[in-house]
Amino acid sequence: MRQVSLREFRTRGAKALEGIPKGEMILLAGQQGPAYFLVPVLGDVTTEDLELRRAMAKASLRESWRIAEEAGLDKLDEDAIQHEIDQARGARSRRKAG
Repeated sequence: MRQVSLREFRTRGAKALEGIPKGEMILLAGQQGPAYFLVPVLGDVTTEDLELRRAMAKASLRESWRIAEEAGLDKLDEDAIQHEIDQARGARSRRKAG
């Protein structure tokens, strides 16, 4: 996988990708670090779509973990988690009943 500057890609477009072998995935990186993947479509688009969705799900999960860490939720033990679940279910039941 090759890395290309996000700025270079924005200003030069396809020319910034010259010299990269066809079919190779490209990582676009900005000042804050990695920003985007460019994933070539080769062969079966259905398979490529599945791989892309898998990558997006992983990115979403990493973002959720980051948010949980910032909120301190990554330090909850099983009892605290169960308590949160029970509270949410109780509130949901009260909304349905009312």
